[in-house]
Amino acid sequence: MQGDFHYYATYCAAMLAGYDHKDSLLICHAAQLVDFCSRSWLKKAGGPSDAATTQLQLEMMDARTDRLGLCDITRIWASFHFLPRDLYAEIKKGSKNYKDKYRMICGPNGDLLVETVKLAKGKGPAAAGIAMHVLADTWAHTYFAGTPSLVINNTNHHFYELIPKENGETERVKIVFAHKPGTPDEPDKGLYISSIYQASEDSIMNLGHGRAGHLPDYSYIHYAYLPAWAEYREIIKDNPSDYEKAFGQMVYALKYLRGDAEEFQKDTYAIGELEEQIDTIRGIIAKRQPDASEDWKAFGERLSKEEIPDFDMDAYLDAYRGAEKAAKADTYLGQFMEAAIRQKHMVTAQILESGNRLVGIPPRKAKK
Repeated sequence: MQGDFHYYATYCAAMLAGYDHKDSLLICHAAQLVDFCSRSWLKKAGGPSDAATTQLQLEMMDARTDRLGLCDITRIWASFHFLPRDLYAEIKKGSKNYKDKYRMICGPNGDLLVETVKLAKGKGPAAAGIAMHVLADTWAHTYFAGTPSLVINNTNHHFYELIPKENGETERVKIVFAHKPGTPDEPDKGLYISSIYQASEDSIMNLGHGRAGHLPDYSYIHYAYLPAWAEYREIIKDNPSDYEKAFGQMVYALKYLRGDAEEFQKDTYAIGELEEQIDTIRGIIAKRQPDASEDWKAFGERLSKEEIPDFDMDAYLDAYRGAEKAAKADTYLGQFMEAAIRQKHMVTAQILESGNRLVGIPPRKAKK
């Protein structure tokens, strides 16, 4: 997902879950910061490198692709952007390495999602925001994995947008991917910018949904394709339905984190509680536009009657850098960094416990 959902839609979900304007801003800021908290930014902040939740393109260009380097990449992307749905998925064919990669495929309502939300309980708005980023991405990034893999993440010529017609039929519009960095997507022409094809199984170009560009991050799109891991059976992805569930699940999860629900369970959504707002939510999600920020922002400001500032990754940086060493953990960014380390350690430990060695050894534990 992109900033439109991670920032503005998360703000809306927090407001509807009962948080006030101030806490809603803290939650959505953390949710969006997950896409910017790189080692380069942490170095500028003076924070621990273990707290990295993403990798910049320049960092990825210099990333090692040996065993240790691939483990480092996987720990970050699987923990925060491509949370595995089933680490114990049954699969009869393939090598141990292939099975490990198959079990890293992202999807909603897995055991790791439950652990992610519960881990944020009682840890403040920064931890809640991180959990909301992870939760939302399980829906948008379904069928892709946070580890470099051609066999799991590649796309081929069979990739179509499914557009419903007034007569009830569905028009199939062929999607074309091209590697043209800096060029915007052209949805009306079916042209999307993607990572360049690399035949190497472990190339960083085959990480996540890079081969499909930003297409999976668009809420309006309904598409079909043939992934190799599905034995080239056509997979259908309905983003409008999935994004609606993602929003409803965020509201439910935030109610749990706020203390208004006793437990967090899979396959549970607050859609029924959003009757007054559901038409607006569905309208924003289904609107054919690559960036829905303006619509989510307007909706959020109607809910709170407050102005939502633009996202600024450095908004809380001075408070963290200016704090004494012993007091840094009490700042907003200090809490974000420790929550990120906890999340990464939990996911890494669970993957290792399953017998999967794609993440190497766990990073250090967060402070109590």
